[in-house]
Amino acid sequence: MKITLQRVNQAVRFEGVNSAGNTVIVEGSPEIGGEGQGMRPMELLLVSLASCSSMDVVSILKKMRQPLEDLRAEVEGQCATDQVPAVFTKIHLRFVLKGDLRPDRVEEAIRLSVDKYCSVGRMLDKTAEITYEWTMNDN
Repeated sequence: MKITLQRVNQAVRFEGVNSAGNTVIVEGSPEIGGEGQGMRPMELLLVSLASCSSMDVVSILKKMRQPLEDLRAEVEGQCATDQVPAVFTKIHLRFVLKGDLRPDRVEEAIRLSVDKYCSVGRMLDKTAEITYEWTMNDN
């Protein structure tokens, strides 16, 4: 796995490119010159956790033959305020699923992802308490 990060302005905006040519804009906070044109690095960590776990949940539910119609993940992180670096200390995931799904299967799929399979979560749980909740068929 290889990523190239290139500065694209005279401040703190960068473009990350993977080996397939996919890109993401990353930018620092306004305090250091960011202009709100990209995601901040810590936000990308939360996106990484939510997407890693969501992919697991989709895959596990498919193996369980559960008819998932849609999935949305919301994630909120709290950073330490009294230390540098200010690492995440608490992260909460909220999954919203749609489909004719068995609740026990949904709980099992999410638990397996969050507690066992998501590699991003396994790295982040060294500093952060990761919790989750889920709902089904909300609008």
